[in-house]
Amino acid sequence: MSSVRRRLTSRLAAALLVSGLVAMGTAAGAGTAAADDETPQYQGGASATLDGLTTYDGAVLHTDGKDQPLSAGLFEMTVDGGGRLKTYCVDIHNPTQSEAKYQETPWDQTSLGANKNSGKIRWILQHSYPQVDDLSGLAKTAGTGPLTEKTAAAGTQVAIWRYSDGADVDATDPQAEKLADYLQRSARDAAEPKASLTLQPAAVSGKAGDLLGPVTVRTTDTDSVTVVPPADAAASGVRVTDKHGKPVTSAKDGSQLYFDVPDKAADGTAQLGVQATTSLPVGRAFAGVTKSQTQILAGSSDSTVSATATANWAKRGPIPALTATKNCARGGVDVTAVNEGDAAFTFQLAGQRHTVAAGETRTITVPVDEDQTYDFTVEGPGGLQETFKGLLDCAVSGAPVTTLDQPGSGPSPASAGEVPTDGVTAYSGGEGLAETGSSNATPVIAGIAIVLVLVGGGAVFFLRRKNSTGGK
Repeated sequence: MSSVRRRLTSRLAAALLVSGLVAMGTAAGAGTAAADDETPQYQGGASATLDGLTTYDGAVLHTDGKDQPLSAGLFEMTVDGGGRLKTYCVDIHNPTQSEAKYQETPWDQTSLGANKNSGKIRWILQHSYPQVDDLSGLAKTAGTGPLTEKTAAAGTQVAIWRYSDGADVDATDPQAEKLADYLQRSARDAAEPKASLTLQPAAVSGKAGDLLGPVTVRTTDTDSVTVVPPADAAASGVRVTDKHGKPVTSAKDGSQLYFDVPDKAADGTAQLGVQATTSLPVGRAFAGVTKSQTQILAGSSDSTVSATATANWAKRGPIPALTATKNCARGGVDVTAVNEGDAAFTFQLAGQRHTVAAGETRTITVPVDEDQTYDFTVEGPGGLQETFKGLLDCAVSGAPVTTLDQPGSGPSPASAGEVPTDGVTAYSGGEGLAETGSSNATPVIAGIAIVLVLVGGGAVFFLRRKNSTGGK
């Protein structure tokens, strides 16, 4: 068995082990909790599906005394709800999976968070193709000679890899190589762009009869953001309002939203959503829901972005609001419990018992190994259950390898051993993927992707609530 196959097999076993972790908790309290479908929950922004590497040329990776041909260039994604994205890879050591699902993600929840050169990568994106689409002007500035879309994309990707992965990589086209050298030499630090759309915090709690919040809208959209009320608003009487109790149907950056819960409402929960159409800021990271190369945004059409927030209420007892985020710096997942009730909230998480006093907030970091999935549940009063699932993918690591699954009309991966000397793999439709996966490991990679989907692996959090008897 090759070292690549051994590494992938061990990761699969570890993923299955961690995904079996279920931390159940108990707390006293009466009432009901609303039932949500088990749909992806994340911090907001765009969700997209990888289409493939569409504008690319050749490159050569120098590693372990060997030269490995690569395809280097721009990927494209289709945004859920409408829109198109162009991205570059910032994770040369990991494979890209066919038609992988991606979520807009903060830098600190990817390998970019610990990379001191992440700002230089954003500078490259801002000063090269496709943000600079005047190829004659770009060639003159960089002193390269004539550039095409393909060679400009390849040169840009090569420069990014040198900073994202510390890779010893060169473009095969001389003009693309000159562009890569210019971009690497000229790059300066640039700040991480803001999220396209988020709600902060993603969960609130309080007593029935109060305004629960605020939930603050954060967006780069300059136009109005649409506010979507709870699905059962008419039946429950729960409204989305401003701080004065006035109903709100639209918002903007900085707007504060509240859940107006009727005084006589039965203990329960509700969710509001916000949605906008905007061009996403260049430099936003995109992490795979399953294990797939992390991407960074190079260009965006007007695209659909969204975010959700949840409110939990009761008349008395513990009233928790629960959220979870990946913590790459500490190698785990932060589970935060805010208790707005008048009694302590006690629960178990990862085999440990925790108590949050009334009116207090506590964050527990659950350790998770790199490249492993996690799956744990916290129970609250009134039948509330919140399950957090995901994949911790915070680092670039491993030996770069050379064949990828091809996202196209069929599920079959690229044929092994068919990497041409120019580093570009051709297939039906003329698309290709950057060849950074092992040819003899491709079936294992595909198998891992399927298993991770089945066990709930992913780079986002899932929220599941169960009705108790007498639910809404």
